[in-house]
Amino acid sequence: QVQLVESGGGLVQAGDSLRLSCAASGRTFSTYAMGWFRQAPGKEREFVAAINWSGGSTYVADSVKGRFTISRDNAKNTMYLQMNGLKPEDTAVYYCCAAQFSRRNLLNTRFSDYDWWGQGTQVTVSS
Repeated sequence: QVQLVESGGGLVQAGDSLRLSCAASGRTFSTYAMGWFRQAPGKEREFVAAINWSGGSTYVADSVKGRFTISRDNAKNTMYLQMNGLKPEDTAVYYCCAAQFSRRNLLNTRFSDYDWWGQGTQVTVSS
């Protein structure tokens, strides 16, 4: 079982930056592939970024490519999402998630790939 807690959300202006953190419980964090999704009001949850167990492979959605960076620090049991050049359309609740051990080397982009989810953190970008 993995417990995930997001932090770092807030209200910012267009063009600003934020860094989201996802703290994970347990001693096996380094064995999980991780990801970020977001959900805007009235919309489905969408994939944002993925990272494999070591952090050596990452993938971000086209909508955030060049602006968002995913990373992790296994020694701190924490994953990050650095968000630069924020736009109003980035406004959403951001969720971190973890995939079970068998998917640790994959860059998982589907909702169904993940087994554990955080409670979410709100990011609001004003124009």
